[in-house]
Order: sequence, then C-alpha cells, then structure tokens
Amino acid sequence: MKYNDLVVEKNTRPSRKGRGISAGQGKTAGRGTKGQKARTGHRKMPNGFMGGQRAIMQAVPKLKGFKSFHAKAEVVYTDRLNELKGKVDNYKLAEESLISSPFVKVKVISRGELTAKIDLETQFASKSAIDAIKKAGGSFKKVEITKKPAKKAE
Repeated sequence: MKYNDLVVEKNTRPSRKGRGISAGQGKTAGRGTKGQKARTGHRKMPNGFMGGQRAIMQAVPKLKGFKSFHAKAEVVYTDRLNELKGKVDNYKLAEESLISSPFVKVKVISRGELTAKIDLETQFASKSAIDAIKKAGGSFKKVEITKKPAKKAE
C-alpha cells in the first residue's frame, strides 16, 4: 500500500468559533479587531450599498418616462429647397447649411410653395412634401443614411 492509495474519510466537525481562548478561534473568532466586517450581518448588505456613501439609486432622480437615445431626424422645409436645383442629397443640403452634417437623418416637410424642379434623395419626406416635389416636376427617392468614413490608423 502506498501513501497516495489511502482512502481517508473526512472526520472533522464544524468549527465552534468564539467559544474561548483554548478552542483556537476564540475572542474575535478570526474576524480581526473592530470595524464593519467584525460585526454581525456584514455579509448581507442591501443591493446597491456603496459603503455608506449615497447610493447611485438615490442620487439618480426619480422621473416619469424615459430619455430616448434615438437620433431625431433634422427637418428641412420645402420652401427652403427653391434655391437648389438638380439632384439634392444630404451632402448638398449640408453644403447649403440646411442641415448640420451630411451624416444625419433628414426629413423634408411641406411648407410654402415649391417651384424648383429637384430630384430629392433623403431618408424621409412627408406625403404632402412628396406631392409638392412631384407637382414641381421633380422626384423623391428614399435612401439609407450615409455612415461617417472610418478614421485611418496612422
């Protein structure tokens, strides 16, 4: 028989902590001296407990509803399109300072009279705006938003 072949049963009782000096785990029972972790109940902190400072759930205001992170489309009115001619897309609208950037969603809404013949290529347009564009002899084509070009690694 070899030492590693021995089958040894676990023959230990659970330790009785805090039962006197001679028991080996007496007095502070292995918890150290004082402090939050030496007290009873320290393992059952409430969810979100941050060590006594104000918890994040209490710091955040309790408000109705929610804040949408969905990017809103920028609005362009049909009467502003009279100065443009030919093909009008996000790049042309940004060039004319009608929108902030060519990489945003654009919705064209009817307002005033449209006289210029334009071929509009944007993400959205109201029905009345499409009718006004077609009445002026133009066309509307719904296109996907153009993504910003990725930065080249140097």
